[in-house]
Amino acid sequence: MDPEKINYQSKKIVSNKPLLFFIVAIFLFATTLRTPITIVGPIISFIREGLGISNVLAGFLTTIPLLAFAVISPFAPRLARRFGMEWTLFCSVILLCAGVVLRSVGMTSLLVIGTVLIGIAIAFGNVLIPGYFKLKFPLHIGLLTGIYTVSMNISSGIAAGFSYSIAQYAGWQIALGFSVILGVLTLLIWVPLLRTSKVDMQIPKTTNKPKKMWRHPLAWAIAAAMGLQSFLFYCCAAWIPEIYVSQGLDAASAGWMVSVMQFAQIPMTFLIPILAGKMTSQRPIVVFFTICYIIGFSGMLFEWTSFAVLWMIFLGFAGGASFGLVLMLFNLRTTTAFEAAELSGFAQSIGYLVAAIGPVLFGFVHDVTESWFVPLTLFVVISVLLFFASFASAKNRTI
Repeated sequence: MDPEKINYQSKKIVSNKPLLFFIVAIFLFATTLRTPITIVGPIISFIREGLGISNVLAGFLTTIPLLAFAVISPFAPRLARRFGMEWTLFCSVILLCAGVVLRSVGMTSLLVIGTVLIGIAIAFGNVLIPGYFKLKFPLHIGLLTGIYTVSMNISSGIAAGFSYSIAQYAGWQIALGFSVILGVLTLLIWVPLLRTSKVDMQIPKTTNKPKKMWRHPLAWAIAAAMGLQSFLFYCCAAWIPEIYVSQGLDAASAGWMVSVMQFAQIPMTFLIPILAGKMTSQRPIVVFFTICYIIGFSGMLFEWTSFAVLWMIFLGFAGGASFGLVLMLFNLRTTTAFEAAELSGFAQSIGYLVAAIGPVLFGFVHDVTESWFVPLTLFVVISVLLFFASFASAKNRTI
């Protein structure tokens, strides 16, 4: 399908389906992509004691979805081409609901199986949504991406905050399972989208076969940016509380530092995609979030703990800006929705593999050096590497 025909069909879809309804559908869909993961951490002790599992298996409950992201991401665009974007996303939510229910039954085997299903389901949403925006509403990509990322952050933060109380008063199975409500609501509002004109994911006739992303240096640069920003986020989420406890904060205050960081991401995840879509080159954004990263990590490195909240705000700004930009690059550096989905799958496959390795590597370096100085220095080094990868990706060009 040629670009002119794609644009015509996209505009036709816009005129037939109100943007507001689509925003609500995307908002609800986004809530299903993080809450099943973020609710696990605060209640991991309840799960471990309830099932009598080891700390290793308990730790893998948050790592399994990341590994599933890495494995499944490259296949999502091809399935979407075969079955349609709307139906593929709809079925992924059904799979997610099944995974949430299975892991809440109270059996170790079903806990693992359900977690794997959840990871597979979320991988489809992660990969396909950027390409979906590109064709469904091509003139509102930045706005939709901003709403999408903000919805993920808000819902994941709220879920993490309430899961402990739910587990304490209603049981860990209920706490693990309550996110199925979001899945069911998403399915209900998604049904009308299945009846509208379908987004065409076919390869344009001007090309004989899909581009092999691994052959393009720009794709590797974007994949590196995705991986390095994911590395920083998951390492921070896993280790910042323990770092601050070692610097003299009590456990409760140290735990709140991660919450401050997550909520500080919200304005950036909304604004950056919109700004990036209006800019010819996104390199000023790269400079901005690199400075924020270095300030935040330097404050932790030099143990200026009395300003811990300030460092978390800087890291939140940096994390939200870098994540929002990477999501936009999937669209800005490609010419078709299929290419956007292919690039998204390639970059996220690598990115979440790096993210899964990151917290383990960070902990290993801490154990070997018996200090947080070297791991925190590693944070600064990764921030610099992220700058180079993102700076190369932010130049105005396409694959």
